[in-house]
Amino acid sequence: MRPWITKTLYLGVLLFVIIQFFPVQRTNPPIDPTQTIHAYLNMNPSVSSALARGCNDCHSNLTVWPWYSKVAPMSWLVVSDVRRGRKALNFSEWKALSPEKQREIMPEICKEVDDREMPTEEYVIMHPKAKPTRPEIKAICSWAHSAGLAELEQAERK
Repeated sequence: MRPWITKTLYLGVLLFVIIQFFPVQRTNPPIDPTQTIHAYLNMNPSVSSALARGCNDCHSNLTVWPWYSKVAPMSWLVVSDVRRGRKALNFSEWKALSPEKQREIMPEICKEVDDREMPTEEYVIMHPKAKPTRPEIKAICSWAHSAGLAELEQAERK
């Protein structure tokens, strides 16, 4: 092997080892069951299952951290994705959203799932079971456009 290739490989391995000393914090904040989307909105089991499989890792405080989330640089990417996902929408902190924001989010959930924007392609590659089926997408959209919105309006009147 050429000397520059050997040196480059050694340098790469050394760099990989060094970056492991800069871990990122993987957290699952505590959940108050009275604050979750499930406490406010009824959903049938197929919707609940699809949302749990395809959404919870990034959009709730129920993240299941895979083995590669402990190895830099993948850990940095995974933690960043979870933080951005929770900031955009966190099913565990549903009550913290204003009723207006809740109403705004419901059709967006349908749109993102129906357009196959969520779960993201990268996530589905690593979690193939997260990809919703066509019937699950229809159930999510039906729930988001009817049951969810009706329940939100009813909750507002209380």
